[in-house]
Amino acid sequence: MSYEKVTHTATDRTLGQLPSGTDVTVTVHRYAGGSGPTVYVQAAQHGIELNGPAALRRLHGRLLDAEIAGTVVVVPVVNSLAFDQRSYMTPPEYDVMNPNFNRVWPGDGEGSLQERLAAALWTLVTEADAVVDLHTGTPDMLEHVRYRADRPAARRLGEAFGTEYLLTDDPDDETPSGTFRAAAAREGIPAITAELANSRQIAPEAVTVGVEGILNVLREVDVLNGQPTPSPNQTRLHDDPDATFATASGLFELRPDVRVGDHIEAGEELGSVYDPSTFERCQTVTAAANGVAYSVSRESVVVAGERLVSVARPV
Repeated sequence: MSYEKVTHTATDRTLGQLPSGTDVTVTVHRYAGGSGPTVYVQAAQHGIELNGPAALRRLHGRLLDAEIAGTVVVVPVVNSLAFDQRSYMTPPEYDVMNPNFNRVWPGDGEGSLQERLAAALWTLVTEADAVVDLHTGTPDMLEHVRYRADRPAARRLGEAFGTEYLLTDDPDDETPSGTFRAAAAREGIPAITAELANSRQIAPEAVTVGVEGILNVLREVDVLNGQPTPSPNQTRLHDDPDATFATASGLFELRPDVRVGDHIEAGEELGSVYDPSTFERCQTVTAAANGVAYSVSRESVVVAGERLVSVARPV
């Protein structure tokens, strides 16, 4: 390892083209130091997840004054089409077949628009020795880091990031197929997904978690000198596919005393879905599985098939 003062460059990378001929581009920041590994970090696959780009802006200031061994490659806004529309998904006018950017990795150079965009970005990923994908969840969610249970190197990155909760994926599934994390795992690249709190607005606490988490990952792989900040007592959970879903559309009212972090029992009543016009109760919502509630929808409009409560089992 050779720690040297950072040299920073920022370039536009063309990923594809819209029907008007307008290029779809991303800005790629490259922080280069001495010899060492390459770490790739990205954010905003989903256009309303703002704390990732905000964290990377603050990380930028920290890295400019640093000495590092290796290279950090950062893409603050992966999905500009969704970001500009202030939408979680990419508007269907651009890609009706694949509206979720995080279901098309590693992309396809001959596929739909989003598959082509992902393929053009994927070459940056395959040059990396470790990758971090920043997301943000609902305001009512436990901040956590996800990784594949059968990937020890990814587990070390997840533990180093430093959130109190860690969620593991089943190595027998595809996590699901098309996610950035699953595609990186198939390439043998240690990958973690950090789920910061609070989509749609910048939350200073979530931004701080993101910045400090990435710095800890860079220390873990020796890009930055020093040891990761000691993590809190971490709780490892296994994501359970048996989440609780809406079987009817309407207004969902969660039981007032249910909180994220609570242990719930299968069959426990969690709330109700009502018809807002007739006031009829359309569904009594009960927990599908035992475990810890790590994300809940609270007092919201829901459609049939929508996830209401996400549950994970302690490992």
